[in-house]
Amino acid sequence: MKNTGIHTESLKEAILAQYKSVRQFSGVMGIPYSTLVTALERGVDGMAYATVIRMCEKLSLNPVDFTPIEEGNELSSQISTRKVMGRYNALNKAGRKKILDIMEDYGKIDEYRNS
Repeated sequence: MKNTGIHTESLKEAILAQYKSVRQFSGVMGIPYSTLVTALERGVDGMAYATVIRMCEKLSLNPVDFTPIEEGNELSSQISTRKVMGRYNALNKAGRKKILDIMEDYGKIDEYRNS
Protein backbone atom coordinates (compact mmCIF):
# COMPACT_ATOMS: atom_id res chain seq x y z
CA MET A 1 0.00 0.00 0.00
CA LYS A 2 1.61 3.21 -1.14
CA ASN A 3 1.18 6.09 1.25
CA THR A 4 2.23 9.70 1.04
CA GLY A 5 2.33 12.38 3.71
CA ILE A 6 -0.90 13.78 2.26
CA HIS A 7 -2.66 10.46 2.86
CA THR A 8 -1.33 10.18 6.38
CA GLU A 9 -2.49 13.74 7.07
CA SER A 10 -5.96 12.85 5.72
CA LEU A 11 -6.06 9.88 8.07
CA LYS A 12 -5.06 12.01 11.06
CA GLU A 13 -7.65 14.67 10.13
CA ALA A 14 -10.39 12.01 9.92
CA ILE A 15 -9.40 10.62 13.31
CA LEU A 16 -9.48 14.04 14.97
CA ALA A 17 -12.76 14.97 13.26
CA GLN A 18 -14.48 11.89 14.66
CA TYR A 19 -12.69 11.36 17.99
CA LYS A 20 -11.46 13.62 20.77
CA SER A 21 -7.88 12.50 20.25
CA VAL A 22 -5.59 10.01 18.53
CA ARG A 23 -5.29 8.29 21.92
CA GLN A 24 -9.07 7.78 22.11
CA PHE A 25 -9.13 6.34 18.58
CA SER A 26 -6.25 3.99 19.39
CA GLY A 27 -8.22 2.69 22.37
CA VAL A 28 -11.38 2.19 20.32
CA MET A 29 -9.40 0.31 17.67
CA GLY A 30 -7.32 -1.70 20.12
CA ILE A 31 -4.10 -0.40 18.57
CA PRO A 32 -1.27 0.64 20.88
CA TYR A 33 -1.12 4.44 21.00
CA SER A 34 2.61 4.48 20.23
CA THR A 35 2.07 2.29 17.16
CA LEU A 36 -0.63 4.61 15.82
CA VAL A 37 1.39 7.77 16.48
CA THR A 38 4.39 6.25 14.70
CA ALA A 39 2.21 5.29 11.73
CA LEU A 40 0.80 8.81 11.52
CA GLU A 41 4.31 10.29 11.66
CA ARG A 42 6.06 7.89 9.27
CA GLY A 43 3.19 6.53 7.17
CA VAL A 44 1.01 3.46 7.46
CA ASP A 45 3.21 1.35 5.16
CA GLY A 46 4.64 -0.52 8.14
CA MET A 47 1.24 -1.36 9.63
CA ALA A 48 -0.55 -4.62 8.94
CA TYR A 49 -2.86 -4.26 5.94
CA ALA A 50 -5.82 -5.64 7.91
CA THR A 51 -5.31 -2.99 10.58
CA VAL A 52 -5.29 -0.19 8.01
CA ILE A 53 -8.48 -1.59 6.45
CA ARG A 54 -10.18 -1.75 9.88
CA MET A 55 -9.17 1.84 10.58
CA CYS A 56 -10.53 2.98 7.23
CA GLU A 57 -13.80 1.14 7.78
CA LYS A 58 -14.18 2.74 11.23
CA LEU A 59 -13.49 6.20 9.79
CA SER A 60 -15.47 5.66 6.54
CA LEU A 61 -12.36 6.26 4.44
CA ASN A 62 -11.36 4.74 1.12
CA PRO A 63 -8.39 2.46 1.99
CA VAL A 64 -6.69 3.28 -1.32
CA ASP A 65 -6.35 7.05 -0.98
CA PHE A 66 -7.87 7.81 2.46
CA THR A 67 -10.60 10.02 1.02
CA PRO A 68 -14.05 9.99 2.64
CA ILE A 69 -16.44 7.35 1.37
CA GLU A 70 -19.75 8.94 0.56
CA GLU A 71 -23.05 7.14 1.02
CA GLY A 72 -24.02 5.53 -2.26
CA ASN A 73 -20.40 5.34 -3.45
CA GLU A 74 -19.68 2.08 -5.30
CA LEU A 75 -16.67 1.28 -3.10
CA SER A 76 -18.73 1.99 0.01
CA SER A 77 -21.40 -0.36 -1.27
CA GLN A 78 -18.81 -3.07 -1.97
CA ILE A 79 -17.31 -2.73 1.50
CA SER A 80 -20.76 -2.87 3.12
CA THR A 81 -21.76 -5.87 1.04
CA ARG A 82 -18.56 -7.69 1.90
CA LYS A 83 -19.01 -6.98 5.62
CA VAL A 84 -22.63 -8.17 5.61
CA MET A 85 -21.81 -11.30 3.60
CA GLY A 86 -18.88 -12.10 5.86
CA ARG A 87 -21.13 -12.01 8.89
CA TYR A 88 -23.85 -13.98 7.08
CA ASN A 89 -21.38 -16.66 5.97
CA ALA A 90 -20.17 -17.05 9.57
CA LEU A 91 -23.66 -18.24 10.58
CA ASN A 92 -24.86 -21.83 10.51
CA LYS A 93 -27.83 -22.95 8.39
CA ALA A 94 -30.40 -22.04 11.06
CA GLY A 95 -28.84 -18.60 11.58
CA ARG A 96 -28.82 -17.89 7.85
CA LYS A 97 -32.48 -18.86 7.56
CA LYS A 98 -33.39 -16.62 10.49
CA ILE A 99 -31.58 -13.64 8.95
CA LEU A 100 -33.30 -14.16 5.58
CA ASP A 101 -36.69 -14.37 7.32
CA ILE A 102 -35.99 -11.15 9.22
CA MET A 103 -34.86 -9.40 6.04
CA GLU A 104 -38.04 -10.48 4.28
CA ASP A 105 -40.16 -9.15 7.16
CA TYR A 106 -38.32 -5.81 7.23
CA GLY A 107 -38.61 -5.56 3.44
CA LYS A 108 -42.39 -5.38 3.84
CA ILE A 109 -42.22 -2.35 6.15
CA ASP A 110 -42.28 0.96 4.26
CA GLU A 111 -40.04 2.65 6.84
CA TYR A 112 -37.15 0.31 5.99
CA ARG A 113 -37.46 0.09 2.20
CA ASN A 114 -35.54 2.18 -0.31
CA SER A 115 -37.77 4.65 -2.07
